[in-house]
Amino acid sequence: MGSEQKPFVPKTPIDFQKLKLERLMANPEKPVIIPEMPKEKKGFTVPEFVRNVMGSSAGAGSGEFHVYRHLRRKEYTRQKMIEEKGEKERLDEEFQRKMEENERIIEEKTAKKRAKRLRRKEKLKKLKAEGLLKPKKVKQNEKQNSSEDESSENENTDSEEGDALEKQCDAQPSEPSQENDKGDSSKGPES
Repeated sequence: MGSEQKPFVPKTPIDFQKLKLERLMANPEKPVIIPEMPKEKKGFTVPEFVRNVMGSSAGAGSGEFHVYRHLRRKEYTRQKMIEEKGEKERLDEEFQRKMEENERIIEEKTAKKRAKRLRRKEKLKKLKAEGLLKPKKVKQNEKQNSSEDESSENENTDSEEGDALEKQCDAQPSEPSQENDKGDSSKGPES
């Protein structure tokens, strides 16, 4: 009796998903049925004519109450569907507007970083051409060092180049920085 296995009872959603996957993989030739997305509910497609419309001042007898109740229920259903459709359209429109706004913000940030990166690259080229900044030299011994040494060394050289670049920019105002000031003012106030 010790050889009997207790059935596996899923306790978490992950266990439940694992059990489902194991059942699917037990027989890979068996076709898997994937249910389709539920379609939108459609209201009354066939126009229904209300032959006996009751006026507000007409006193309906007790025999007409079930007719009135049925008409009222249909009207409430129709109103509810109209409201749900309007709410769904409003949410879809809001979602699209939010997505466009997020894309615009991301594109602005990317363009700003791209411009900054290109300015920095041009300044480094200019400094190297003038001979103020030494080009990087990689030695064979440095290649053999551990990755920690290389990363700390790269950070040091990057900071040294950045410091040299800042000192050079502070000492001599360059034309690209003036153009950047003009370009920033044309964007208008950021909100």
